[in-house]
Amino acid sequence: MRYVDEFRDPARARALLQRIHDRARRPVQLMEFCGTHTHAMFRHGIRQLLPPSITMLSGPGCPVCVTSAADLDRAIALASLPGVTLATFGDMLRVPGSRGSLQTARAAGADVRVIYSSLDALEIARREPAQTVVLLGVGFETTAPTMAAALLQAEKEGLENLRLYSLHKLTPPAMAAILRSGEVALDGILAPGHVSAIIGSSAWEFVARDFALPCTVAGFEPLDTLQGIADLVEQCEAGIAQVHNTYGRGVRAAGNPAAQALLAKVFEVSEAEWRGLGRVPASGLALCGRFRRFDATPLLEGHSLEPAEAREPAGCRCGEVLRGVLDPTRCPLFGRVCTPDQPVGPCMVSSEGSCAAHYRYGEAR
Repeated sequence: MRYVDEFRDPARARALLQRIHDRARRPVQLMEFCGTHTHAMFRHGIRQLLPPSITMLSGPGCPVCVTSAADLDRAIALASLPGVTLATFGDMLRVPGSRGSLQTARAAGADVRVIYSSLDALEIARREPAQTVVLLGVGFETTAPTMAAALLQAEKEGLENLRLYSLHKLTPPAMAAILRSGEVALDGILAPGHVSAIIGSSAWEFVARDFALPCTVAGFEPLDTLQGIADLVEQCEAGIAQVHNTYGRGVRAAGNPAAQALLAKVFEVSEAEWRGLGRVPASGLALCGRFRRFDATPLLEGHSLEPAEAREPAGCRCGEVLRGVLDPTRCPLFGRVCTPDQPVGPCMVSSEGSCAAHYRYGEAR
């Protein structure tokens, strides 16, 4: 109870908001990289409490949303192979590929199973040795260590029927790609607390060093988010560009060395395809060394189910939303053709998607 009281203290919230209002003397555009920040700000009404001079833009920090149509098509093709069970987290089921989703593939007879952790996939592989169990690895630096741990355990147990289709992505290269593009004029970056708990606040130093922008690592409680925004506004007003960590209880400068060592043992950095950003160098994780034998991709080689050229859902502008170029409510499909019940694009499907946040909590709703 003490924890809840400490981070939902109305007096402290008023004080932080007053700091923000007092210092927000000029228009600034800030980007929260993470979809969890987007939803937290809408859910707690933080956006409505900020002064009009502050514009918050949502970034590409939704792993479901940034999974490309081509990668999803390959996941659907893997699920459709005879003798294959595809194990996935539930939020990937309805994400549209070029010609359907994992949900429609399951309805057509593919063995697609929802799991709640990578350990569930291990259990399926143990229980059904005749099946090839493909673990769909979608997520950022927070999820990848659990996948690495699953493969280490599979190796230890001699489970030869487990495979991983790694679509894991690294967040700093994506942020750098957005800043290099110059499509959106940004004055500061609100960096995600959970990712930074793994990679460390120092991983964001490039924002200040290479782009002369302030960057603040923040948690997701209302007061955490307000503290992060206040810090960015104060840096903007002071004309400084530094990386600050306002989430000290969860993030260290060096991050989590044990999790980083786990990733380095199983994965190597690779190029990755991001929805909305295209191919981003050094932004993905591919299996390395002896763990390459767990790679699911070779299962498709020479198979008739190898997917054709990928295409985006007609009319969907999710890619622009992920880059901060387009406000979700300006998409002509938003709230009309595309809703959480009948999503056209992944930004409306995911619980971390910006379109879903605007629909559920935004003023347009």
